[in-house]
Amino acid sequence: MTSRFQLDSKDRCQFIDITSEVNKAVRDAGVSQGLCTVFVPHTTAGVTINENADPSVVRDMLMELEKIVPFNDHYAHREGNSAAHIKASLMGSAVQLIVDAGRLSLGTWQGIYFCEFDGPRRRSIQVQVSSSFSGS
Repeated sequence: MTSRFQLDSKDRCQFIDITSEVNKAVRDAGVSQGLCTVFVPHTTAGVTINENADPSVVRDMLMELEKIVPFNDHYAHREGNSAAHIKASLMGSAVQLIVDAGRLSLGTWQGIYFCEFDGPRRRSIQVQVSSSFSGS
């Protein structure tokens, strides 16, 4: 089962916790055991799993990504958002999680983050939940 939802980013660079929306997609799919894939169909945004207990982790990640890939660095891309493309590639466009007993198998402190690098924009996220079948 594939579901989609949208969100509106507010800043040029922003990590948005989408864990509750992905959990809802898993519940709606009614899958007890399987896999959940979260896919971001954008070239200047990504998705990652990281700590969601302390908001300073997200701030630190954004700060360090800006040091590694600054927005103004004499890029050739005419649109002016090469840094966003690079950061999105570093984060990746998909994550996959195990579904066990109808729930995402996230660690205690883990959350799923949509990573905006070219905002503010309206963005789409796709969630596919697949059931595992075991045969003997």
